Amino acid sequence: MDSVTVSAPAKINLGLQVLPRREDGYHGIRSIFTTVPLADELKVSLADGKDSCTVTCQGMKLPSQNTITVAYKAFCVLTGMNQSVSVKLTKRIPAGGGLGGGSSDASSFIQSIDSLFSTHLDAVSFETIASKVGSDVFFFTHALLEAGNNEPYAAIVEGRGERVSAIPARSDYTVLLLFPGVSVSTAEAYRWVDEDAESDQTVRLPLAQLYSMGVRAWTFKNDFTPCVVRRCPLIGAALEDLCQNGADFAEMSGSGSTVYGVFERRVCALRAQQNLSSRWKVMVL
Repeated sequence: MDSVTVSAPAKINLGLQVLPRREDGYHGIRSIFTTVPLADELKVSLADGKDSCTVTCQGMKLPSQNTITVAYKAFCVLTGMNQSVSVKLTKRIPAGGGLGGGSSDASSFIQSIDSLFSTHLDAVSFETIASKVGSDVFFFTHALLEAGNNEPYAAIVEGRGERVSAIPARSDYTVLLLFPGVSVSTAEAYRWVDEDAESDQTVRLPLAQLYSMGVRAWTFKNDFTPCVVRRCPLIGAALEDLCQNGADFAEMSGSGSTVYGVFERRVCALRAQQNLSSRWKVMVL
């Protein structure tokens, strides 16, 4: 085997609590992450030479250091392997949209080269590599190890992202993604949360309990949303459009900018897609 082709799923956040900044400089979070049926594709191939990971992506210029190249270096340090690889990345998950595309690409890449090199890494090794790449890589690593590429996966994610506790994934609703066409920097979003420092007296139900309720009863709250909407009103307009077009629940994913509507009836999601497609880029999953 000299090449592997895999998919890398996107995720949305159902509720996202941003906790105060810790002594190590990171914020803790508490959120439900759930995969959605939108995915990038990676073809990972052996290449001539040593210590090189080349990533090409049609239609998108990637920085020379990206989540895949960082994952490659961490893998080589852990395993001692140094065979060069090339990666052909087909992007379907918008970059900078809060859907975890870069993190998911890294996680799928790690498992691809584990297969290519027959290194048979255990779960602890996968997490060690994930820790060198990015916080969301932990979730996608658990998703691939526990559910595979094609099955839905949901988990409560805590800490800086390293504590992942699987919960039964639901498939009784339809998600409509709406892309406002702006990019939000995660680092900036955290800074805005710190700057605004709102006092939240809302009583929050346990995430797993809320997730098990009917979609119309959901009261999930994303702490990034108010501060991001203040600075990017277009995202607020997108959320309002989702609500006015029948979404049973609507929120921003991660630190933005993608927003989503959850519909208990698929026919309603398709109708909303038709109504909104002249103004926004939308996608029903």
